[in-house]
Amino acid sequence: MSELRGVGIGLGVAQGPVARMADPLPAPEDTPSTLSVEDETARVREAVAAVARELEQRGSHAGGTARDVLEAQAMMAEDPSLDAEIGTRLAAGKTGEFAVHDAFASFRDTLAAMGGYLGERAADLDDVAQRVVARLRGLPAPGVPDPGHPFVLVAKELAPADTALLDLDTVLALVTTDGGPTSHTAILAREKSIVAVVGVGAAKDLVDGQTVIVDAAKGVVTVHPTEEELTHARHRADARAAATSAPITPGALADGTAIPLLANLGKPGGADEAVELGAEGVGLFRTEFLFLSSTNAPTVDQQTRAYTELLTAFPGQKVVVRALDAGADKPLAFLNDAHEENPALGLRGIRALRASEDILREQLTALQQADAATEADLWVMAPMVGTVEETEYFTSLCREYGIKTAGVMVEVPSAALMADRVLAIADFASIGTNDLTQYTMAADRLLGSVSSFQDPWHPAVLRLIGMTGAAGKAQGKPVGICGEAAADPLLAVVLVGLGATSLSMAPTALADVRAALLKQTMRDAERIASAALGAADAASARAAAQAAADDHTSA
Repeated sequence: MSELRGVGIGLGVAQGPVARMADPLPAPEDTPSTLSVEDETARVREAVAAVARELEQRGSHAGGTARDVLEAQAMMAEDPSLDAEIGTRLAAGKTGEFAVHDAFASFRDTLAAMGGYLGERAADLDDVAQRVVARLRGLPAPGVPDPGHPFVLVAKELAPADTALLDLDTVLALVTTDGGPTSHTAILAREKSIVAVVGVGAAKDLVDGQTVIVDAAKGVVTVHPTEEELTHARHRADARAAATSAPITPGALADGTAIPLLANLGKPGGADEAVELGAEGVGLFRTEFLFLSSTNAPTVDQQTRAYTELLTAFPGQKVVVRALDAGADKPLAFLNDAHEENPALGLRGIRALRASEDILREQLTALQQADAATEADLWVMAPMVGTVEETEYFTSLCREYGIKTAGVMVEVPSAALMADRVLAIADFASIGTNDLTQYTMAADRLLGSVSSFQDPWHPAVLRLIGMTGAAGKAQGKPVGICGEAAADPLLAVVLVGLGATSLSMAPTALADVRAALLKQTMRDAERIASAALGAADAASARAAAQAAADDHTSA
């Protein structure tokens, strides 16, 4: 038995034989074309259009986030700048296959160098290029294998077009060697509740037919498991299935302490599913979807309509909206598209909004109008706040626009260290564990080579969360969690023990977390959190917390 480690997506566990994704098509050789430029151009444009239409059709069939992802891929395929790059190569006498491969590779390298959100999109270009080249060669597009039995799919990275239409009766789990927690594999696996572990570099050595256990909760792939391990994994899978189907109740601890369980949403259209899965409101509504797909800032009316749609779905419930969180890692021409060597430490979040204050003022205007037209309890928070002065700036602006409840995201260690002063001003704080971990550990959360450091279980991260929780308790202010950490059932208990008063996560994680909280009292949660804080590293913290959770005799 051996264990391969990566980043777990989802909370489940699955087992089965490996089936590897076929290797990509070999790169076309740079040989002169035997066709005229006009004929090669016609071939390429037909192939690109056909691939774009196929991606759109797959998206329409899949629906949800998958549709958005695939439509974005189709737009990439027909990008005018990319078409011009291909045309330049065709005019130089290159074959259609080479022109497509080379132009797409150039664009991919440009995106990868940008890092952040756009860096994660680089793999999408590879997939589109492969599909176009396959069509030009008259070959089937790369895709998911069909071994004739259920299997664990192992791939370098799974393309959105494949993830969107996976047969969940056949694909037991996903394992990728590349990718991070915000890759499309991760996003779609989370939406579909597929057991997945990404960024498992050593998975490249797995071979077809090997039996593995994929444990997303632990971020581990077990190779050559024993019969005892297989049986234990089956029992865990059965227990999780039972918890998922249990009646939906408000989030609470075993002693009755209420811990509202909220949803992280990226579009108003996800509200119905969140409500169906038991969300008691929204702990993080990302407004970027209104901005990222446009060359101009959306109008106040456009924003008001979107926010009204969201708030209408949660009458009487809390809805926390995050002001636009964009910057050099998600460049917007109308906000900040200047190149930065290290965009994670650049002009992003509240810094970018202050530099273009009209964007922020228009967003607050739209939010106030939507609030006035609905019955939800609107809370608004600023992203990437690092100072007391930034807190004062944002809360004052919210008051100016009639926003009743104004808070801040705690994603920068300085905000956690100054939480007592920050929460003396802000109405609430919401901890974004993804970025807080990134900045605490000095490890880019999208960089696979340092993914082992991107673990919210690290005691340094937990201490900062505990400081924020303690400040919230002292000031009588709510402290929520809206990062990926809240979706980990055991870590959710620890976060409550550290002072979190609400937890927000992907709606599909709500059932697991609800069940975990119901097993512990507040005293238990504080004891389990204390055990984790006493550890020296992330793995030890998780193990200590698990041992404390299993030991009810000391409660």
